[in-house]
Amino acid sequence: MKTSTEPGHLHSVGVFVTELISNPRHVGAAIPSSKRLATRMASFVPAPFDGLVVELGAGTGVVTAALLKRGLSPQQLVAIERSPKLADLLQGRFPTLNIVQGDASFLGELVKRHQGKSRRIDVVVSGLPLRSLPSSTLKAIEAQLHEHMNADGCYIQFTYDVRRNIPSPFKHFVRCESSVVWLNVPPARVDVFRRKKN
Repeated sequence: MKTSTEPGHLHSVGVFVTELISNPRHVGAAIPSSKRLATRMASFVPAPFDGLVVELGAGTGVVTAALLKRGLSPQQLVAIERSPKLADLLQGRFPTLNIVQGDASFLGELVKRHQGKSRRIDVVVSGLPLRSLPSSTLKAIEAQLHEHMNADGCYIQFTYDVRRNIPSPFKHFVRCESSVVWLNVPPARVDVFRRKKN
């Protein structure tokens, strides 16, 4: 197991900090997610599970590792990262995964590139900084979720706003579960959203 003093960890942090300085709006966090937060997010994915899981904003791979530890196979996990540098880092860290470099606004196209065909998504696990993204980007992501997710699929998102009952970031999705990870720096809340039923 890697410790915080190992070169691989230091390299990951270095790449993360470089991206934070270059693109603060798209990184949205001062430090990578903790293993506690990653484990909590992954815990909302059913186990065992044979559906398709998409991770948005995979970053340095902390949540990716937790999802694989949860029991997902590399074939059923699509890790998407906007930053080319972080995508390269992820591919080196997870050589059996096909990391997809691209923007979540084109989710359907990115999944098709990974799977070789269009496929419905069962679970989305997101580390995207939704509150700092432009409203046009949020609308584009929601449109992609609406089009490419299964009707009973779920969207898992963390936020550093631990207050209860803040509005859902997507108007067509409703919060159905919530959990606060106090032992994260800073504390974070994990929300699970499902599509509103007509």
